[in-house]
Amino acid sequence: MVTLCCAFAILILGYAFYGRFVSNVFGADDRKTPAYTKQDGVDFVPLKTGKAYLVQLLNIAGTGPIFGALMGACFGPVVFLWIVFGAVLGGGVHDYLSGMISERHDGASIAQLSGIYLGPAAKWLMRIFAVLLLVFTGTVFVISPAVLMARLTPGVAGEGLWIVVILIYYVLATLLPIDKVIGRLYPVFGIVLIVMAVGILFGILKGGYTIPELSLQNLHPEDLPVWPFMFVTVACGAISGFHATQSPMIAKCMTSEKEGRKIFYGAMLSESVIALVWAAGGIAFYGATDGLFNALSKLGQSGVVYDISTGLLGTVGGILAIVGVVACPITSGDTAFRSARLILAEITGLDQRSIKNRLIITVPLLGIGAILTRLDFNVLWRYFSWSNQTLAMVSLWVATSYLLQKGTRKVYSLLAALPASFMSAVSMTYILMAKEGFGLADGIAYPAGVVFAVALFAIYVYHFHKGVNHV
Repeated sequence: MVTLCCAFAILILGYAFYGRFVSNVFGADDRKTPAYTKQDGVDFVPLKTGKAYLVQLLNIAGTGPIFGALMGACFGPVVFLWIVFGAVLGGGVHDYLSGMISERHDGASIAQLSGIYLGPAAKWLMRIFAVLLLVFTGTVFVISPAVLMARLTPGVAGEGLWIVVILIYYVLATLLPIDKVIGRLYPVFGIVLIVMAVGILFGILKGGYTIPELSLQNLHPEDLPVWPFMFVTVACGAISGFHATQSPMIAKCMTSEKEGRKIFYGAMLSESVIALVWAAGGIAFYGATDGLFNALSKLGQSGVVYDISTGLLGTVGGILAIVGVVACPITSGDTAFRSARLILAEITGLDQRSIKNRLIITVPLLGIGAILTRLDFNVLWRYFSWSNQTLAMVSLWVATSYLLQKGTRKVYSLLAALPASFMSAVSMTYILMAKEGFGLADGIAYPAGVVFAVALFAIYVYHFHKGVNHV
C-alpha cells in the first residue's frame, strides 16, 4: 500500500509542477482558439473546460488503462514504475504538446503536423499509419463490449448482433456534431470511469486484500521480458500514441490555451491513476501474477473486469463493470473512427460541414472495421499496442521539432526528445523481438533497438546545433 500511495503522490506532484513547467515552456497565452476562429457547428465547437477534460479523458481512456494495466500487472509491481514515470515524463508531455501544437495549427491532425515539422514524407507515412491505428482501435473497441453483452444476453442476442448495434451507433457518433452525442454523453461516462476506479480501490481496502509493494523482479508467468514487452502492453496509462489522434479533436473545442494543462496533461495523469488502481487491484484480487494471468487466459479482459468488480463490490460492482466495459470502449471506438474521418478529410479536402461528405468517408471506414472484427482480439490488441507506441514515438519527435523551432530556449526541446528516444528504442526492439514482428533473438533486437534510438537522438543533436527546418 505504501508503494501505491507514493505513486499517487508522484502523479499529483507531477501535474502540479512538471505539468506547469511544460505549459510554461510551450508558452500558452490568451489568443483566440480555433473553437471560435473556425467555429462550424460540427467539429469546431466551444466546450467548457470541465466538459472538455472529461471528453478528453474518455477519448484517450476507454478500457485502455484497465485492459492494458491488467495485462501489464502480470509482470509484477514493476509496472507501477512505468505507469507513474512514463505518464509524468512521457505521456503527459506527449498529450499536452500534441494537443497544443494542434491547437496552434487550427486543430490539425498528428499526420498534418508530421508534415509540417518532419517533412512531406513523414506526413504521408503518418496519414497511412494513423488511419490504420484508428481503424484497429475502433475495431478492438467493438469486439470487447460485444463479447460482454453477448454473455449478458445468452439466447437473446449473440456477439454478431451486438457488433452490428455498436457499429450503427458508431455511424451516428462519427457523423453528428461533436456537441450532440460526444459532448453530452462522454462527461457522464467519464465520471463513471473515475467512480469505477474509486470503487475498486475502496473494495480492495475494505476487503483486506494485500496490494504488492514495489519490486523490480519480473513475475510474468510466461517469463516474457519486461523490456520491451511491458512498455508496449501498458500504453494507455503510461504513454500512448493513440492520444495524439484524439487530442486534436479537443484542440478544436478548447476555449483557452491556458486550460490546456488541465485538459491534456490532467486527463493523461487521471488515466494513470485509473491504470494504477486496476494494476494493483488485479494482483491483489487474484493473489499473485500467475492467478491474474490464468484468469485473463480463461475469462478474457472483459471477464476479468467483471470478475473483479462483482467480487469486490457485488451487484453495484457488476453494474459498474457493465457500464465501464461496455460504454467506455465504445466511446473510445467512436472517436477513433471520428478522428480517422477528420484525417481523411484533410487528405481529400472534402468539406465536413456537408453530411454527404461525412458519409462518403465514414461508411467505408466502418465497413473495414466490420471486416476486422472477425480477427482474433488478442492478435488485434498486439498490433494495436505496437502501432500505438510507434505513433507515440513519432508524435514526440514532432513535438521535439516544434520546440526546436518555436521555443525560446532550444534546450527545452529535451522535454520531448528524451521520451521520444526512449519510445524509439521500445518500438524498434519490440517489433524485432515479437512473434507478430520479426521474431529475432534478444541478442539482436536489444542492441538494434538501442542503435536505432541513439541514431535518432544523434540526428536531433545535429539539428539542435544547425537549427535547420526539420528534425
